[in-house]
Amino acid sequence: MSITLSIQDGVALVTLNRPEAMNSIDPQSNEQLLEAWEEVSRNEDIRVLVVTGAGERAFCTGADLKKTMPPADSAARLLYGSGARGLNFGSLQTHKPVIAAVNGYALGGGLELALLADIRICSDNAQFGLPEVRVGSIPGAGGTQRLIRAVGQSDAMWMLLTGERIDAAEALRIGLVSKVVPLAALRDTALVIARAMAANAPLAMTAAKGLAMSGRELSLAAGLELERQAFGLLRDTEDRLEGRRAFAEKRSPAFRGR
Repeated sequence: MSITLSIQDGVALVTLNRPEAMNSIDPQSNEQLLEAWEEVSRNEDIRVLVVTGAGERAFCTGADLKKTMPPADSAARLLYGSGARGLNFGSLQTHKPVIAAVNGYALGGGLELALLADIRICSDNAQFGLPEVRVGSIPGAGGTQRLIRAVGQSDAMWMLLTGERIDAAEALRIGLVSKVVPLAALRDTALVIARAMAANAPLAMTAAKGLAMSGRELSLAAGLELERQAFGLLRDTEDRLEGRRAFAEKRSPAFRGR
């Protein structure tokens, strides 16, 4: 399989499994990635998703140009035709938390895949870049939109317009990643974070993620009003009552998403 999916302790681990091709994405792995994302979104046993690459050299280096030929159908048919998923993974969404564990190169579509995550951590050998302008193209899976929302405008424009790479230390400095760890510790670190998150109340995590993402597009007043409504909806859930009981009884809560 070009994309593997394993589930344990409420955490789904999706691995790009083409290390011989620097985990680049060909049509088969693109389709499998879409299917894995759908499984994560609909499977109630999954509370958090971790995405990483196989091997030590690369998280993902974008499209496999040797296997990705121009499609026979028009862009309009691919995007709007019967049963169309869209042109690529750039439109993927899930209400569940996503962690990208970036091992090695995250270039082009690989960086765009990492930008889908809510939290990004990386190995100390990681490198990031959007080199598309150097070959007469642009990032086509969300890079022009998500990068400038993830880091400051000047840093985002520098990466977009020069096409140059940055290393792990620079990625941490500009806020592209939250943590840099040794390569050997990367996957375990991501899973520890994911399991801690998976122990939290799933409805509350979904609400918190949704509010934060929506709030970027709203005025402060509108965002605060949404927050007030969500707080009221969560107030009477079983999980909130369980959280209070567990705190009073000095035990770990057992959340059920109800």
